[in-house]
Amino acid sequence: MPSALLPVLALLLNAFIWGVSWWPFRQLQHAGLHPLWSTSLLYAVALLGLLVWRPRAWQGMWRRPGLWWLLLATGMTNVGFNWAVAIGDVVRVVLLFYLMPGWAVLLAWLLLGERPTRASLLRLALALAGVLIVLWPADGMASVASLGFSAADALALFGGFSFALTTVLLRRQQHVPGTERMVAMFGGGVLMAGLAALVGGQFGVASALPTVHAGWASAILAMGLLFFISNMGLQYGAARLSSSNSSIVMLTEIVFASVSSIALGAATLSLRTLVGAALILLASLLAARSD
Repeated sequence: MPSALLPVLALLLNAFIWGVSWWPFRQLQHAGLHPLWSTSLLYAVALLGLLVWRPRAWQGMWRRPGLWWLLLATGMTNVGFNWAVAIGDVVRVVLLFYLMPGWAVLLAWLLLGERPTRASLLRLALALAGVLIVLWPADGMASVASLGFSAADALALFGGFSFALTTVLLRRQQHVPGTERMVAMFGGGVLMAGLAALVGGQFGVASALPTVHAGWASAILAMGLLFFISNMGLQYGAARLSSSNSSIVMLTEIVFASVSSIALGAATLSLRTLVGAALILLASLLAARSD
């Protein structure tokens, strides 16, 4: 196999695992384990595996305070996305999540001092137009004030914003060893999802952690291993491909999520969704090309 193909396959593996992750999250939710608890536990498994492999990797959290911001951003990404795909229309959730290139324009301006160009503002406008079309209510102007907005939509947008923040922070910390970044990213999934589950439980929006059951415990172990492999694929592929090529390959997550969710009856397609998807994907592809 040509060595140049390996980074592409690594990113495709990462996109596939994320693209179909909605299904095990829903199955675990049906088994009584809330998506927030699932997220916290599976990242605890991944973090433990990483620390067994690289025992000293955690020390970077104390030497590099910036990693704590990465921990928060990554944790919020997982809270938003994993919760949204467990309760919402998967295609709609993934599309709203991939408004990320639009958020990245604004965050790079605020945090990196990169003033937006006309082209980046055009991409932002395309992405926002796509989101507006996806969210437009079925009965049109009669309920336009609500835009058909649901809790899953809000979580998807929140997760996409957090993911954009994660990418900006990774650019600021590209000199940090990959294992130290992984500790922050896995730790964010453990801490932020666990904290959100505890707080959500106080307000009745998240169920309590159920008694350990062999069925869901084995599923969590398997998911933790898969997400560990997924992150390794991301680290390997992104380090060996240009950011533009990486971004284009990662967009296949939308394909994996859409095909699997439609095939299993977890999502529906309408003309409005397809038009909105086209605009969001166009904005993402133009962002990748510009990089």
